[in-house]
Amino acid sequence: MEKAEFLERISRFQQKLQAKELSGFLVTQNVDIYYLTGSMQTGYLFVPAEGEPMFYVRRSVVRAEEEAAVAVRPVGSMRTWGERLKAQFPQLLAGGADGPQPIVATEYDVLPVQQFQRLQQLLPGVMWADGSMLIRETRMIKSAYELDRIREAARLIDEALEHALGVLREGMAEFELMSEIEYFIRRRGHLGLMRMRGYNQEIVTGMVGGGAAAAMPTYFDGPAGGQGLSPASPQSAGRRSFRRDEPILLDIGCCIDGYVIDQTRTAVIGELPEELARAYAVSERILRSAEERLRPGTVSESLYAAALEQAAEAGLSEHFMGYADDQVKFLGHGIGLEIDELPVLAKGFAYPLEPGMVIAIEPKFTFPGRGVVGIENSYAITPDGLEKLTLSREGVLRV
Repeated sequence: MEKAEFLERISRFQQKLQAKELSGFLVTQNVDIYYLTGSMQTGYLFVPAEGEPMFYVRRSVVRAEEEAAVAVRPVGSMRTWGERLKAQFPQLLAGGADGPQPIVATEYDVLPVQQFQRLQQLLPGVMWADGSMLIRETRMIKSAYELDRIREAARLIDEALEHALGVLREGMAEFELMSEIEYFIRRRGHLGLMRMRGYNQEIVTGMVGGGAAAAMPTYFDGPAGGQGLSPASPQSAGRRSFRRDEPILLDIGCCIDGYVIDQTRTAVIGELPEELARAYAVSERILRSAEERLRPGTVSESLYAAALEQAAEAGLSEHFMGYADDQVKFLGHGIGLEIDELPVLAKGFAYPLEPGMVIAIEPKFTFPGRGVVGIENSYAITPDGLEKLTLSREGVLRV
């Protein structure tokens, strides 16, 4: 990736810092550091509101110097690092009794309390602020390079879906099919992980489940949980075997150069029961309706509100995006370096859609003891409307 890509990101980020009258931002999370530098080595990136950033690296300095688009220095002793940081950036020095107090933002949403308290001790006289939304909103708008990586992930997952449908058979265990998918995309460049920002949220390559197992609720913040192989990982594919005439949910992703795609399709060996087939048809109608409004200026939360109305009109409210107390309260979410980026299509998220946003929309219906049906596509917002990034064929995929 060209150095200019990172410099443009830093420039946009610094504009946000200036608008908030911040002295700077101390970036601590690995994904945020990678986004702004091109390196994911361990350390701290200080971005002043004006001027050149500095990447203070604990490990590996050698590799960071090879990868990063900004200047690199060793962290060295943490006992003296705060003083060295202030020497490099005098704006972090308290201005005296009559001078302004420096304000530094950082990622309160992901920074451990213990580490934050250590930083407070190292930088006395600095006022701290929550900058979580500043960095997330900067990352919300994707560049041409980022869109290209997501398109490549979408291409691979389309091929993987066709491969999965070719080997899917009655009596096959869920985790066997999941393994086929993972092996297929891993050989073609999938990084082997899908990152999430949410606290205690984890995700594997996706959620593959059939019938009652797919409808099992779990801690994961999504409409379908899955049995999983163990209570130690209570999500996605388990040991249950696929059966005829039950919905098989294929909610799978792929990560290329750090960037993810998110896609869901519904398959069946045989035929879906009438009620579930009808619910699937409603999920496609909700998706088509969302596509019509997926253009610059549409407020993100309005898409969720419209989906709730459509589910209610179909008499399926209690099954929409989960069931009963285990329903999730969104229709879709941003994707990029993490699977849970902004904007969220949910109440309280009043972001007007902008060109460069990438959003996964996933209307699904959960029927306890019977299964989950639905569809999910990922889209890029363009100046004129949308680009559908997911390539896979739609409809109930009969095997």
